[in-house]
Amino acid sequence: MIIDRAKLPHVSTDRASRVMSVIADYLIMSVGAAVYALSVSLFTAPNGIAPGGVTGLATLLNHLLMIPIGATALILNTPLFLWGAIRSGAKFIYRTVVISTVVSLMIDLFSLIPFSYQGDRILAAIFGGLFCGCGLGLIFLRGGSTGGTDIIGHNLHARYPYLSVGTIILISDLIVIALAAIVYGSIENALYAVIAIFISTKVIDAVVFGFSRDNGKLLIIITSLPYDVSRALLIGADRGVTVIGAKGGYSGEDRGVILCAVHPRDVYRVRSYISSTDPSAFVITANASAITGLGFGPG
Repeated sequence: MIIDRAKLPHVSTDRASRVMSVIADYLIMSVGAAVYALSVSLFTAPNGIAPGGVTGLATLLNHLLMIPIGATALILNTPLFLWGAIRSGAKFIYRTVVISTVVSLMIDLFSLIPFSYQGDRILAAIFGGLFCGCGLGLIFLRGGSTGGTDIIGHNLHARYPYLSVGTIILISDLIVIALAAIVYGSIENALYAVIAIFISTKVIDAVVFGFSRDNGKLLIIITSLPYDVSRALLIGADRGVTVIGAKGGYSGEDRGVILCAVHPRDVYRVRSYISSTDPSAFVITANASAITGLGFGPG
């Protein structure tokens, strides 16, 4: 399908509305960053719990070398940022860099608080998981990321499509948990980390898309810029699409209908690509409880 862009109708954008939306995004993600940082500074790190990811690895290094967790996490993330920028472009990893930096600063800031919970480590794992899941959920809800294993997962999935992003992140977390058992010299520390990860995962799901157990979401996009929108989703959002030719019932003008299946946590990010490419696009988000195929479950 070849679109003559010169013949396409001009699409006006409400710049003020978009600026306010971006400001709201960063405010909500900053709140999420603060809540996530509290989970590390007040619950998990003081009780020897390293619940996976780059922050978990930084927690272990803090235990061994007494170096700040936030600064260490940011240093460990830096080569991953570069890898992500090379793979997806600096524009697409900008939010990740900003939010990861904010999280790192807040972790070290909150570590200066003269009190933290040090007691029953089951309670520490439970509340650490709750705070972690709530914070990450708010960040994911507005299209952000804390980097780390997210970048590893997406980049390796692009190279090895038969490995899902979730599987790669799970393997990364299991490696950190295994290291925690060695560093702390106790299998219990690893088990507490598993509890924290399990709870945080459930809370993330609840924050991002409620308590639905849907496998995914189906976006139905009706646009006068089918070529531009499909390219934005294919290249920018790294999601497959199907384009169907259509005609407006009232206007009689040619339109494109794009079908795009996504995981629930990716809905906001994908919709952001759509709105930035064609602000007048008509988008329907539907539940899809049985998606199978590449990037989803087996048939």
